[in-house]
Amino acid sequence: QVQLVESGGGSVQTGGSLRLSCSASGDSFSSYLMGWFRQAPGKEREGIASVDSDGATTYRAPTMGRFTISRDNAKTTIFLQMNSLKPEDTATYYCAFRRGSGPTLRQSAFDYWGQGTQVTVSS
Repeated sequence: QVQLVESGGGSVQTGGSLRLSCSASGDSFSSYLMGWFRQAPGKEREGIASVDSDGATTYRAPTMGRFTISRDNAKTTIFLQMNSLKPEDTATYYCAFRRGSGPTLRQSAFDYWGQGTQVTVSS
């Protein structure tokens, strides 16, 4: 069993920045893929970015350039640096995990999900 703990959400004004963190624990991870997703009220959950233990990344186009995913393999932790935030970025942000490498944003590929952290961007 894998546990995911997210942190770093909060409220910011338009143009501000936040950095989300997600740590995985509960097993030994020689190869893994972790990703960030978000769900705004009334909308479907969508992928943002993923990174695997080899450092390969994939991004969803709309947030690419403003959001950057990174990892700390030693701590099985990923980060999402979010800059130039907009009100439409307001959502619950989720971390997801699966064993094995190969970046993807296909939600069905992930086996474990965090509880989510709220990000609110005010105008």
